[in-house]
Amino acid sequence: MSDLNTLRDLLVRFRDERNWKQFHTLKNLIISLNLEAAELLELTQWKSDAELAALQSDEGFRQQLREECADVLHYLLLIAEDNGFDLIAAAQEKIRKNAQRYPVEQSYGSAKKYTELKQRARDGQD
Repeated sequence: MSDLNTLRDLLVRFRDERNWKQFHTLKNLIISLNLEAAELLELTQWKSDAELAALQSDEGFRQQLREECADVLHYLLLIAEDNGFDLIAAAQEKIRKNAQRYPVEQSYGSAKKYTELKQRARDGQD
């Protein structure tokens, strides 16, 4: 059993012991995921890249970062568990798909979306 499966099982047990599954509809889980992601984003609000780089060595900031990332992961695990898919397999599939969308020779060092990369390749601009 992978560590992620162990974590999922621990999380489901935690949820079920409290009878919270009744609140965990797909809509509510996705809303909660986004609220937690917003809390993660809030850690960076109004800070420059230099300020954030300095904060990465601050233990208080690192603790907040760990907790918000954990909350996001918890909701992702619950969404995947309730909808019957393996989150690791889904992530691996997405990496393979992105490797096709973003071939190294077109995307290396570029932040352009794959649709723009394809258009540039068709137009001969690479």
